[in-house]
Amino acid sequence: MGAQGRRMVRARSQGGQSAGAGRVEGERRRRGCAGAEGGGGSGRGGGGQPAARARGGGRGGGRGIIDISSFLSILHSYEKLFCQTFFHPDKSKLKAVSPKKLQNATVSAHAKLVNNKRSVDVLNAQGKAGRSGARIREDIRGGGFQVHPAVLRERHPAPHRSAQRRRRALELLLKGASEHGAKRVRVHVLTDGRDVLDGSSIRFVEMLEEDLARLREKGVDARIASGGGRMYVTMDRYENDWQVVKRGWDAHVLGEAPHKFKNALEAVKKLREDPKANDQYLPPFVIVDESGKPVGPIQDGDAVVTFNFRADRMVMLAKALEYENFDKFDRVRFPKIRYAGMLQYDGELKLPSHYLVAPPEIERTSGEYLARNGVRTYACSETVKFGHVTFFWNGNRSGCFNPSLEKYEEIPSDIGIPFNDQPKMKALEIAQKARDAILSRKFDQVRVNIANGDMVGHTGDIEATIVGCKAADEAVKIILDAIEQVGGIFVLTADHGNAEDMAKRDKSGKPLRDKDGKVQTLTSHTLNPVPIAIGGPGLAPGVRFRTDLPNAGLANVAATVMNLHGFEAPDHYEPTLIEVVDK
Repeated sequence: MGAQGRRMVRARSQGGQSAGAGRVEGERRRRGCAGAEGGGGSGRGGGGQPAARARGGGRGGGRGIIDISSFLSILHSYEKLFCQTFFHPDKSKLKAVSPKKLQNATVSAHAKLVNNKRSVDVLNAQGKAGRSGARIREDIRGGGFQVHPAVLRERHPAPHRSAQRRRRALELLLKGASEHGAKRVRVHVLTDGRDVLDGSSIRFVEMLEEDLARLREKGVDARIASGGGRMYVTMDRYENDWQVVKRGWDAHVLGEAPHKFKNALEAVKKLREDPKANDQYLPPFVIVDESGKPVGPIQDGDAVVTFNFRADRMVMLAKALEYENFDKFDRVRFPKIRYAGMLQYDGELKLPSHYLVAPPEIERTSGEYLARNGVRTYACSETVKFGHVTFFWNGNRSGCFNPSLEKYEEIPSDIGIPFNDQPKMKALEIAQKARDAILSRKFDQVRVNIANGDMVGHTGDIEATIVGCKAADEAVKIILDAIEQVGGIFVLTADHGNAEDMAKRDKSGKPLRDKDGKVQTLTSHTLNPVPIAIGGPGLAPGVRFRTDLPNAGLANVAATVMNLHGFEAPDHYEPTLIEVVDK
């Protein structure tokens, strides 16, 4: 499938994932927004136009026709694909916006905002004090203190400095607990190997054990109590598989697991001896004393802090720890604890009810602006990424801005099946839903997330990842064909790389090899710039990428999308990636 007949502009922008913490969908029945059943509104078809090519990541660029099939072969390697389509009954709106206006734009006059008192940058910078620090301090002084769960990440170059800050946060929590009178501290660890290098768990456990040893020298009984890999133990999301949380509950709370060890370093090393083992899928384990008794199950009277700030991965555990009426699995016992999260993970459910730091308030997202301006939207993905096209997209907000204009549809992900066993995931089902929404002509924007490159890439299984990427290619072709039929516009991009490079490398770029000479597999995100492509027969003549944004990235996409809908973006947004040049 070539580029002929399509208008397309393409760029590479510097990607990087940002996931805030706040409200996360609790029950699946609360996720969908049915609406936007109005009629009509497809755009006019357009003739061929030379594609403009630029780069938003500071690498320079040129012009030329791009073969869409070869472009998709690059694009599908990235973490996940956000595909959007736009229909313009009146394309003159976009033509009328000059390059100067695109650079110094203001929100359209008829936009109705929920709250226009504070700017977005202020909202992101502000924080509020948590409600229950005093109560937690009382329980820390009383004795038992549980830090739970800790996601262990290795020291890593930027942008993974957040991993080191997370370890520093744990250090400060442990230090603060001991200074406020805690005499017994237990840490429940979850190994990563997903967003950082696989195998880094060993060094992190070593460093944590050193920190705990220093506390023991000060008279604090401080130990690691249990653990497991983040994708198999505790940290499920969007209620996809409660058995993941149950495995964590059994280990952290009941002190029960199939693997028992005298210390955590021995546990991680021994479990990793399995040729198929990796950090993210380590089975649950508990640490026991000389008599075989678990050293740190969560008990009545304990103060428990989940210091993970990742909202989507903490809500399910928070429900199990806090809800007295809970029916997702048999907890066996429900300890009476004082529990706080690092953040309030779900603002709608007020969960947890006690937290250390208030989540950021994020307002005036592009989705809100467009909904207030009558843009009809359809959003779809499978369970594992559904929140990325709804909750996260809307600024950590559950539900729709306007249910009569928006429809959100979730396709259930496979449960209990590793992604490399089902590498096609639900890519084709998502594409078919998107195609149907596009051809229905009921929506002005269709937004989907195709996650094969990320979820399968994280497994480190190269053959499975190739299958997943091919499925993503097929899915994107289905969507682009539908856009062609209605004369629409497409935007394809991602938030970071993953599957395009699955080899660990030294500083010179050469692949690292193990003792047997095999290339070591990389399962974490890459630092490569990500592509963005804009095109389709509905793209107005003269639209091209700007060349004055050497450091453009994901933040610039919001204004770009608003321009493609025919609106000027708010002046507090990062500038648009496109401009209109008179022919």
